[in-house]
Amino acid sequence: MFILLSAAIAPGLALFSYFYLRNQMATEPRKTLFRTFIFGLLITFPIMFIQYVLQEEQLITNPFLLNVVFSSTMEEFFKWFIIFAFIYRHVEFDDPYDGILYGAAASLGFATMENLLYLLTFGIDTAFMRALLPVSSHALFGVVMGYYFGKSKFTKNNRSMEYLVLSIGAPLLLHFAYNSILMFEDYWVYLIAPFMLFLWWFALRKVKLAHEHLIKHLIEQNKI
Repeated sequence: MFILLSAAIAPGLALFSYFYLRNQMATEPRKTLFRTFIFGLLITFPIMFIQYVLQEEQLITNPFLLNVVFSSTMEEFFKWFIIFAFIYRHVEFDDPYDGILYGAAASLGFATMENLLYLLTFGIDTAFMRALLPVSSHALFGVVMGYYFGKSKFTKNNRSMEYLVLSIGAPLLLHFAYNSILMFEDYWVYLIAPFMLFLWWFALRKVKLAHEHLIKHLIEQNKI
């Protein structure tokens, strides 16, 4: 059991540590980050319950609508809502890079609990593949979401609402693409590798831009 728990938790912890350590200019309060992670854990249960009811009652019979459109929308909305409702106006969300961390924390909370439940059901043999795909993809969706939250909160022009829309729209489109690829039962292996490379490139570019915005923000605040 200890090995299984470690295999379920380690990928999320490693990914979050990576993004946390990329923030070289400021240290975000760990208590608030941990709370965001816990919120991400907790939303797993209502999401899974809703998915279970839909499948059992056959309210949505089209596999594409169920597994791509509905599942992606519900998961990204719940993660987005956590940040918007509890973090976006929080006093500790005080620089553009914070969005990256809070987005990653909420997403990895969900991904870690989902990963744990999956490994408990199907065994540890799937741990490596899940670390490469579902866990890392959720983390990167969260990074993109958090980047646009940071842009929305700290932009000084009239594009704040546009960035807020992108904070849900951009990760949702990426999640649509990811789940759509998995629907290609015979070809998904050939499609997922280039998509994941693109996703890593896209998310890390957002991390770099957020760090640049952080430096500019600190200069404007006369903190460096």
